[in-house]
Amino acid sequence: MPTPPPVSGAAPAALARSLKNRHIQMIALGGAIGTGLFYGAAASIQLVGPGIILSYLIGGLAIYLILRFLGEMSTQEPVSGAFSHFAYRYWGGFAGFLSGWNYWLLYVLVSMAELSVVGLYVNYWLPDFPAWASALAVLLAVTSLNLLNVRLYGESEFWLAFIKIAAIIGMILLGGVLIARGAGGASVSNLWAHGGFLPNGAHGLLLSLVVVMFSFGGTELIGITAGEADDPRRSIPRAVNQVIWRILIFYIGALAVLVALYPWNEVGSHGSPFVLIFSRLGIPAAPDILNLVVLSAAISVYNSGMYSNGRMLYSLAEQGNAPRIFLRLSRRQVPWAGVLFSSACTLLIVIVNFLVPEGAFMRIMAVATAAAAITWMMIVLVHLRFRKAHARETLWFPAPFYPWTNYLCVAFLVGLVGLMTQLESTRPAVYVLPVWLGALYLGYRLRQRPVHAESAGGSSH
Repeated sequence: MPTPPPVSGAAPAALARSLKNRHIQMIALGGAIGTGLFYGAAASIQLVGPGIILSYLIGGLAIYLILRFLGEMSTQEPVSGAFSHFAYRYWGGFAGFLSGWNYWLLYVLVSMAELSVVGLYVNYWLPDFPAWASALAVLLAVTSLNLLNVRLYGESEFWLAFIKIAAIIGMILLGGVLIARGAGGASVSNLWAHGGFLPNGAHGLLLSLVVVMFSFGGTELIGITAGEADDPRRSIPRAVNQVIWRILIFYIGALAVLVALYPWNEVGSHGSPFVLIFSRLGIPAAPDILNLVVLSAAISVYNSGMYSNGRMLYSLAEQGNAPRIFLRLSRRQVPWAGVLFSSACTLLIVIVNFLVPEGAFMRIMAVATAAAAITWMMIVLVHLRFRKAHARETLWFPAPFYPWTNYLCVAFLVGLVGLMTQLESTRPAVYVLPVWLGALYLGYRLRQRPVHAESAGGSSH
C-alpha cells in the first residue's frame, strides 16, 4: 500500500479534534438538507409527480449503503480527507488524486449551486437587489467564519442545521393541520387525483432520481469530519445510523405534505415551492419565515462546502497530490490556504449570476451530480479493496452484506449516469465527464513528472 511521500522540514501541525458527536450529526444533516430539497424539489416533482416520495426512498437506500461503506473505513482509520486517503492508500496514487480533486470540484460546484439561489431568496424581500451582490455578501461572510476555528464552524453549522430541521418539523405539522382542514384545496387525494401517484410512469420515476440524488450530496461529510472528531469510533457510527433515517423522515415527510397541500402539476420552479405554496394558502407569516429558513439552508450547505474543501486540499497536500501551501494551518489549526483558494474559485458563481441570472442552478446541479456519482463510485470500489486488506481484522463498524451491496450500488450509479443522458438539462454534464477524468489523469501525470526526474537524479527537496 502506498504511503504519503516524505515532507521536508518540520512536520505540519495536525488538525484539531474539536468536533463533538452533535456537531458531526448536524454537519451531515446540514450538508444534505439544502437547495436540493427547498428549491430543486420543484424540478423533480415535475418529472415524477407525487411519486417523489418513492424516489427519495430509493435514493435514500442507495446513499445509506454508500455511507455504511464510508463509515466502516472512517471508523477503522479516522483521518482527514476520508475517501481520498483510502483511495490513495488502498488503490494507488491516481485513485487518491482523482478522489480528492473530484470531491473538491464537487463541493466547489455545490457551493456555487447554493450561492446561485441565494439571490432568489433575497429577492423575495428585495426584488431589485442584484443576485450577484447577495452571493458575494454570503461568500465573504462564510469564508471569514471558516477562517476562525473548527469548533466555531461546528457550532455555527449545528445551529444553522437546527433551524432547518425545526422549520421542516414545523412545516410538516402545520401542513398536516391544513390537510386535515382541507384549507385552500389541500387534501391527501392530491397524491393520486391528478394523473395518479406516478403520472409519468416508471420512466418519470427513474428520471427523477437524477435530481433527487443531488439532494443527498453532502452526507459524505461524515467521513471528512473523522479527522477532527474527538471520539470517531463512537461518533461516526452513530452519525451514519442516525443521519440517514432523519434525512428520510425530513425529506419524505416534507415532500408528502408538499404534494398533498397543492396539486403537483401546479408547483412551479420560480423560487422555493415551499414558500410559494404557503404564500398561496394565505398564511400571513409563514412565507417570510420559510424564506428565511431556505436562505439559511443555502448558507448552511455553503458553510459545509467551505469546510470540506479546506480539509480535502489539506489531505491532498499530505499525499503530495496538491501544492504544499495547502498544508499550512493557522494558529487555530485551520487550513487557511485551502479555505481561501476554494473561496476564490467559488467566486466564479458571482460572475455567472451577473452574466446569467436565470437558470444557473440547474446547469451547476447537473455537473455536481455527475461529480457526486464519481465520488460515490470511488467510495464503493475502494471499500472492496479496503475490506480485502482488512480481511483478518475485527472491524469496528462493518458494512452490511459485503460485497453484494457494493455491486448493487455500482449498478445503481452506472444507471444514474445513464439516466442523465435522457434529460436535456443534465446531458451536457455526462459529456463533460470523460473530459474531466482525462484532465485529472493529465494533471496526475504532470504532477508525477518532477518526482520521477528527482528520483533519476538522486535529489530531493
